[in-house]
Amino acid sequence: MYRRVMDVRAPGAAALSLSLALSLGLTACGGGGGSANPLSNPATVSNPATTGGQRLSFAYFQKCINPILIAQLPALQGGGATNSCAGAGCHDTTTGAGGALRLVPSAQEVDLGDPANTPDVIRASDMYKNFYSAQGAVVVGSPTQSRLLAKPLLLVLHGGGQIIQDTSDPNAQRISYWITHPMPTGQDEFSVAADALFTPANRLTGACNPP
Repeated sequence: MYRRVMDVRAPGAAALSLSLALSLGLTACGGGGGSANPLSNPATVSNPATTGGQRLSFAYFQKCINPILIAQLPALQGGGATNSCAGAGCHDTTTGAGGALRLVPSAQEVDLGDPANTPDVIRASDMYKNFYSAQGAVVVGSPTQSRLLAKPLLLVLHGGGQIIQDTSDPNAQRISYWITHPMPTGQDEFSVAADALFTPANRLTGACNPP
C-alpha cells in the first residue's frame, strides 16, 4: 500500500523549475551571455588585466599586427581567392568558425597619445579585444610554436589553408618580431619600452620594425 504524494507547489512552479534547470544547463555548455544559441560566442568579452610573465606590446600590435589580420590576403592553395583573417567564416568574432582566435574587423585605432585613454579605457576597446585574443595564440619568444604564425604558415592544421609562404614573408617577419620582443618583465603591455620596436624609436610616430 502506498500514499500518493501530491504536488502542492503553486501553478507553473514545476515549469519554472524545468526552465531554470535547462537555462543552467545551457550556461554550463557555453550558452551564456544572453545568446539564444547555446553554441554561440558570449555577448560580451571580458579582458581583465593580466599578471606575471612578459606581455607583448599593445602599441606594436595596433600599428603593425592588426593591419595584417584585417587585410585581404590570398590563400596560396585557393586558386587566387582572397580573404581576411578577420573575415566571416574565419576569425570574425560573431560569424567566424576559426577556433579561439576572435577578431573585431571594425576595431578602431586607439590614440595612445591621448591621456584620457588610460589602460582601463583601452582594455574596454575593440582593438584591445583583438590584441588580447591574438596574444592568446602566442607562445612568447617562440614564433613557430605560436598558432598565430604557425597556422598561416601551415606548420599545423589550419582550416583557412596556407596564407603565408614562409618565414621570409614581410607579414611573417612582423608577427615573429612582435612575438620575440616582449615588454620587460614586470612591465605591462603599454610599457614605453615599446618605443624600441619602431624607427625612429617612438611608438606614436615611428614606423614598424622590421620595415
